[in-house]
Amino acid sequence: MVNEREKLILLGRNIAKFRKAAKLSQNELAEKLNISREHLAKIETAKRNVSLNLLFRLCSCLNISEKDLFDFN
Repeated sequence: MVNEREKLILLGRNIAKFRKAAKLSQNELAEKLNISREHLAKIETAKRNVSLNLLFRLCSCLNISEKDLFDFN
């Protein structure tokens, strides 16, 4: 069973994976989300929690579903 910390790590990896698939830099995605690049980097490396609102905005910017973002397989 995956614990909460591991889920945050997997979520961050998925964000980075989909960002790269969309050919966006951290700076570009952060600008679209109106957050700093540092904030995004900390989310991608599981050093900062992410709000549900920001997750919805991420999915919209990356053109993915919430289900895709939380697919840890």
